[in-house]
Amino acid sequence: MTTTTVSIRRARVADAASLSAVFDDAWREAYQGVIPGVALERFLARRGPETWREMIGGGRGFAVITFGERIAGYATYGRARDRAMRADGEIDELYIAPEFQGLGLGTRLFRAVRNDLIDRGLTRIGVWALADNARACGFYEGLGGVAGAESVERISGFCLPKVGYLFT
Repeated sequence: MTTTTVSIRRARVADAASLSAVFDDAWREAYQGVIPGVALERFLARRGPETWREMIGGGRGFAVITFGERIAGYATYGRARDRAMRADGEIDELYIAPEFQGLGLGTRLFRAVRNDLIDRGLTRIGVWALADNARACGFYEGLGGVAGAESVERISGFCLPKVGYLFT
């Protein structure tokens, strides 16, 4: 009998290539048909391993969830960057590789990151999702997020509507 361990830890510079792959796969799966193909490809091309190495040392919280020895997903977070949501803390990105979706890993990662933000005194937590990403919107609503603020995200020259979810 084998046991596979799921753990959550801080991202390390050595994770850069794996994070790049998770990001690429998750974005292709989540945004195919939501973000125009050319814009999606341009955006993905700018987020290679070097970008991830810089992000890991960039001062925002950066957690990974592992399944066995593989990085299954990640979240970046910290103080709210956009006051439109009226949040103290913000989860900037939370993505799970497609082959690990549906296993509850996103929920575990979200709760761990939320608890870390709360421990830092940031109790009103916001997260943005593209309005046309029904799965992400459903995920955040299922976790108790209340839709509120609306804005636009510019991705490779395209303006896409987004909605902010607030957790209190």
